[in-house]
Amino acid sequence: MILEDYKKLVLPIKNKLFRFSLRIVGNVAEAEDVVQEVFIKVWNKRSELGSYKNVEAWCMTLTKNLSIDKLRSKHRRVDSIQEGFDMVSQNASPYQVAVTNDMMSRIAQMMDMLPEKQRMVMQLRDIEGMTYKEIAEILNLTLDQVKINLFRARKAIRAKLLNSESYGL
Repeated sequence: MILEDYKKLVLPIKNKLFRFSLRIVGNVAEAEDVVQEVFIKVWNKRSELGSYKNVEAWCMTLTKNLSIDKLRSKHRRVDSIQEGFDMVSQNASPYQVAVTNDMMSRIAQMMDMLPEKQRMVMQLRDIEGMTYKEIAEILNLTLDQVKINLFRARKAIRAKLLNSESYGL
């Protein structure tokens, strides 16, 4: 692999890798460190890159493993995401922007309370837009396990949202 191939295959997914790592480690600086480590590992294995069917899935797997290693070494839990998931329309009123930001913050906090597998599956599917097959490869799960974890995660978030809305929170 030459530099141009690396730029075409790996660099375009840096933001996706960062968001995924951030979801796991909960710290911007640590997520940046993880992504940098992933890039170094990929560059060092560039001669073997042709043997991988899906380079993006391999990079996501590396990101997951390095993020979990970083968490274990720190002996701490994931904090809530501070930014990055609010997709507010440019034409939205200040009220709509505030409501959307509040909702996204609540959903991020609810996602942080999910079990690890459900949280990672939901992050990869609903935020990163990956396919079930890609998620199964990255997390080393069967397709059925991916679907079950996603269903349970969405059901838990939906129930918490409905419950909080019924109490006016």
